[in-house]
Amino acid sequence: MRGKFQQFSLIGLGALLGIMLSLNYSAVADKDAATPLPIDELRAFTEVFGKIKSDYVEPVEDRKLITEAINGMLSGLDPHSAYLDVDAFKDLQVGTQGEFGGLGIEVGMEDGFVKVVSPIEDTPAYRAGIKAGDLIIKLDDTPIRGMSLNDAVKRMRGKPNTPIILTVLRKGEPKPLVVTLTRAVIQVKSVKSKLVDPDYGYFRVTQFQEHTGEDLTKAIEALYKQNKSPLKGIVLDLRNDPGGLLNGAVSVSSAFLPANALVVYTDGRTEDAKMRLTASKEHYLRGSQEDYLKRLPAGIKTVPMAVLVNGGSASASEIVAGALQDHKRAIVMGTQSFGKGSVQTILPLGNGTAIKLTTARYFTPNGRSIQAKGITPDIVVEDATLSSTSAGEPGLNVREADLQRHLSNGQKDEKPDAAPAKAPAPAPADKGVKADKLDPGEVVSKNDYQLNQALNLLKGLQILQAK
Repeated sequence: MRGKFQQFSLIGLGALLGIMLSLNYSAVADKDAATPLPIDELRAFTEVFGKIKSDYVEPVEDRKLITEAINGMLSGLDPHSAYLDVDAFKDLQVGTQGEFGGLGIEVGMEDGFVKVVSPIEDTPAYRAGIKAGDLIIKLDDTPIRGMSLNDAVKRMRGKPNTPIILTVLRKGEPKPLVVTLTRAVIQVKSVKSKLVDPDYGYFRVTQFQEHTGEDLTKAIEALYKQNKSPLKGIVLDLRNDPGGLLNGAVSVSSAFLPANALVVYTDGRTEDAKMRLTASKEHYLRGSQEDYLKRLPAGIKTVPMAVLVNGGSASASEIVAGALQDHKRAIVMGTQSFGKGSVQTILPLGNGTAIKLTTARYFTPNGRSIQAKGITPDIVVEDATLSSTSAGEPGLNVREADLQRHLSNGQKDEKPDAAPAKAPAPAPADKGVKADKLDPGEVVSKNDYQLNQALNLLKGLQILQAK
């Protein structure tokens, strides 16, 4: 009798919690609609809660059950919504400052495994040859399947100089790859630059951070000073840039666009999710920060420009590429971008935790949805470093549309735009040739085929302008 009474009490408590949560949701998320409570579903939830408490093989804390329920509720929505416990929330805050501990990979979840979206340059994962599209199936001796994404990320992070073994499935490889990595403090240098040829500048954004716009300004000033005359062409490299902060994307776009030009707009269900962000200081500066873009040479707004993207260019990278493309400020070259055009809002919960919730979609100035579609280059230039075993295999480069439960783009279709112009194909690489690795301190390889094609285009434009 006592056991039944205890079970009934737990069910009642669970029902009360569920109703309170639903009431709170209805009040906050859909203020104008009188949504009836899903009574049957709440009853099923509380019955499961009670059964676990009374019948599971060993006692389980209420806190664990509720936390896992929240995890499941968010991860079931789309690949980017998630529950952030205290540690994960702190890691996220530290990561936007440009320094955090771990392996250096942007990841998502697919078929119960961790899928690599993009390795971050100059990190243990990048140096070990981890590639976009790799499926991580085991961490040390522990299989990934059954873990949440947060749990898997926690295991990959740890004290610097400690090893971890990744077991990886890769398209075209007959058996899993076993890779040993050493964790490190990941210090991501947001902007890299180089005078690749006299009068031609190269700027690479590896990740959009809090100070990316300011770092880009300093890099542009330095190259103009080094060249001792105005640049005749610039390449903005966004390849394998997994994104980052929205204000970083707006600031980079604003460096090259006219004042007050529309950079991106968002659309969602709530008023807070509807934004129009322009090339104006109130949309890229934080607080009373000095407007660093005022220091830029005037010519940076009109100098011929090419933007490089690929399947690892996601989110903030796609915002920048889309804005420059729509305003006809730059020619976009490379391959189709990732297609991550959804907005995640971090909502602190008051107990040191937070939820990362998808609240809107990104649209380019001309109204194109980036979500599950990406940015189609004006000129397709394939990467010459692909091996003959992988070139042309559509499954090699994972994109947003390949992820389970991905958010639709809200428009008629998710297919890329009509096929753009295509640069001459690079000479086939020998079987087994690996991606070109940079020497220590080197910003970009001299053998970078896509970059060389971009420079050829800019130099051709310069000749035409001269004539």
